[in-house]
Amino acid sequence: MKKISLLVLLAIVTFLSEAQVQTPAPSPAGSVIATVGLTEVKINYSRPRAKGRKIFGTEPTVVVPYGNIWRTGANSGTKISFSDDVKIEGISVPKGEYLLLTWPGATEWTVALNKDVALGGNTGGYDKSKDVANFKVKSEKLTEKVETLTFNIGDISDDSKNAKVQLAWENTSVKFGITVDYETKVMESIKKNTSVDPYNYFQAAVYYLENGKDLNQALEWVNKAADGMNSPFWVLHQKAKIQKGLGDKKGALETATASLNKAKEQGNRDYQMMNETLIKSLK
Repeated sequence: MKKISLLVLLAIVTFLSEAQVQTPAPSPAGSVIATVGLTEVKINYSRPRAKGRKIFGTEPTVVVPYGNIWRTGANSGTKISFSDDVKIEGISVPKGEYLLLTWPGATEWTVALNKDVALGGNTGGYDKSKDVANFKVKSEKLTEKVETLTFNIGDISDDSKNAKVQLAWENTSVKFGITVDYETKVMESIKKNTSVDPYNYFQAAVYYLENGKDLNQALEWVNKAADGMNSPFWVLHQKAKIQKGLGDKKGALETATASLNKAKEQGNRDYQMMNETLIKSLK
């Protein structure tokens, strides 16, 4: 009988747990992920709604009073993580996950990244000594109201080394900068992989060409790529550009012409046009 009663009890508990009514959370979970350079930046947060309330200010009824510490979201606060070491507003921050805390102001906010992720929304236990970064940024007024707290990772620079994290809620926007350094990763990858696949020599050469690095090294690599890949027109085109960068107009002209002829043979109009433009610049 005891065994049967235990089974019945377990069945009831299971039924009750499965029969729970699910409703939308008042502050639903949100996340945003972006790759800046080679670094993954991720923000996990809960998204409160304005619901007709005044969010920031000095009045007693505001949700987040100026000058007070804020978990920068709802529930257990907002967490931001980086897959590599980064700089936040010029401050070096090791890779890892951090609690994002803020102190809003009328025109300026204080922002902190704190190592004590377990602190969650318990801002009363905040310990400044655990900050890895603490800085001030200007706030901006938005022309259109943002009903739900929203984070965004954008303003990524052309070289993918810089981006901005933006917080927007009600009529307020705050941004802070992220800077990444992918040079070390790229160099290690070049060193590791160029001996395995001739295409890697080509990628390394183009990287050096486009980033203003040692063109003699780039020429050495592109020659190895050409040898290992039977000199396709797209490799020869990059080689001609490297030769031009080295001041070897004669060599660049010969290589560009060879690339043009191969592109014509294979019916690639794009490279025909690119080579024709390059050849004109060499005459």
